[in-house]
Amino acid sequence: MAAYQNDTSSTGVSDFLLNCFVRSPHWRLWLSLPLSFLFLLAMGANAVLLITIRIEASLHEPVYYLLSLLSLLDIVLCLTVIPKVLAISWFDSKSISFSACFLQMFIMNSFLAMESCTFMVMAFDRYVAICHPLQYPSIINDQFVIKAAIFILARNILFPMPIPILSARLHYCGKNVIENCICANMSVSRLSCDDVTVNRLYQFAAGWTLLGSDLVLIFLSYTFILRAVLRLKAEGAVAKALSTCGSHFILILFFSTILLVFVLTHVAKKKVSPDVPVLLNVLHHVIPAALNPIVYGVRTQEIKQGIQRLLKKGWS
Repeated sequence: MAAYQNDTSSTGVSDFLLNCFVRSPHWRLWLSLPLSFLFLLAMGANAVLLITIRIEASLHEPVYYLLSLLSLLDIVLCLTVIPKVLAISWFDSKSISFSACFLQMFIMNSFLAMESCTFMVMAFDRYVAICHPLQYPSIINDQFVIKAAIFILARNILFPMPIPILSARLHYCGKNVIENCICANMSVSRLSCDDVTVNRLYQFAAGWTLLGSDLVLIFLSYTFILRAVLRLKAEGAVAKALSTCGSHFILILFFSTILLVFVLTHVAKKKVSPDVPVLLNVLHHVIPAALNPIVYGVRTQEIKQGIQRLLKKGWS
């Protein structure tokens, strides 16, 4: 078929082929085992967390509603990326339709930005809880969560939306093999016969505007938190305050670190194998999703007790 030709032709492309780990094809089978474990762990742990927060009346509070939103985002991201990567590894199912590819591109860009924005809102929640505890109930309430959710959805749907639209409008005149496991914007758009400068600039500007502003606000929140904590004089107050926001900070740090490593490997792509950024991009969609509910479940006493009660009900 003309769509499967890798040379230039006059026919348009109707679907793409995802060619994972071009230079290290043996990675695919070996990586599929830990990847499938992480996928099942992420799905199961986030499902348990969502059910626990839904059933336990004591967890019907703004901070846990935000955590539920984070779990939902993790589930959608995992389902968007990992099943297709596993299908490529196990069944050599490389083909993905034109529309499915750009839908995946949109979900990845918007939902990763939503996750970053949710971390920022959660950092603000911890800032108010530590620095302004008396005003916390009046500031962080159900109305705040609704407004925050609307802001997270609106901002991170509208700003990333032009990315797949710009890519879909390009003329793909023959080449259809994407050297990636997923439909990343630049991996797809470089196959076109058109100039992709606008695509590249918009992705760069939108990415650093959204994720960069979130990281700056998160950093400022934790700077104020740390300054307020160090001023506490009551016995055990410092440890309690740090424990309250410790789990949030660990997850935000991991989310930001793996993203930074991914960016740096792209910048230094001449010095590292092209398969490394591909691997990091895939892992970034599953490792935080698997870690988020586990860290919160282990470090948050209320969630831990809620899960224990849920499991007891299940066994009885």
